[in-house]
Amino acid sequence: MAGLEQEIGHPDIVAFSKRIAEARSLAELEAAVQEAIGPSGLMEFARFDIGAVLQKEQGVKARKSLRLVAGNPLIMKEMAKHVPDAASYAPVTILIDERADGVHLSYDRMVSFLAPYGNAEALQVARDLDSKIEALLAKVS
Repeated sequence: MAGLEQEIGHPDIVAFSKRIAEARSLAELEAAVQEAIGPSGLMEFARFDIGAVLQKEQGVKARKSLRLVAGNPLIMKEMAKHVPDAASYAPVTILIDERADGVHLSYDRMVSFLAPYGNAEALQVARDLDSKIEALLAKVS
């Protein structure tokens, strides 16, 4: 987790959303995003502590499990320009889940979501995003 925390930006999402809404140009939008992302080029939109929910039933023996919703609005924009439905898949989910055999990192590749649409431009952006996320996960694991 410490590695992910360092690599992903953690903006105040309410303030970030307001700044995005108030941006008057693409340049202002890009500046807001650049300030929000971390070294990985990604930012956290939300987190869900699944482990805390599991603890309510299982107590302290419950495994730790955290779902991060992360991405980059500029990357999402590029995919959605070509395939509007891409907006329903991005930002992406990264699951960090502690199991008996160790910590598992899970991520569904964006290419797998966009492949059925057959749009080469969106697929290239998706491949680049997948590479970015996979590099991040490799770095922190």
